[in-house]
Amino acid sequence: MVVTFKVTDSEQGAWAVLQVSGELDLMTSPVLRQRVHDVVAEGRHSLVLDLSQVHFCDSSGVGVLIAARRLLRSCQGRLRLVLPAQGAVDGSHVNRVLGALGVRRLFDVHADLEGAVGEEPLSA
Repeated sequence: MVVTFKVTDSEQGAWAVLQVSGELDLMTSPVLRQRVHDVVAEGRHSLVLDLSQVHFCDSSGVGVLIAARRLLRSCQGRLRLVLPAQGAVDGSHVNRVLGALGVRRLFDVHADLEGAVGEEPLSA
């Protein structure tokens, strides 16, 4: 079975949204890293990463999320993650991985995209 990795870019209000689907691993994490850098280079510093359709995440994927947080903080930006607590198989895989590694607390996590973009980002 081949799982397609896909990153879709959109905007919702003041937020840039990257919707990610597939497996976030050693092979695909550079794609997401580049897309995050592209968004920031375009001057968009309020970013939501919708990871609700990511079915697998390894340490390189976690590294990309931590690097994205660091990058956005360095330019006084904001990062929010969409990680459903409930789902088809006991919630988001990424949510469980971040929790197991003890780094989930570093992120502003929302259960759905509507909640993530519901509040306007603070101005820098």
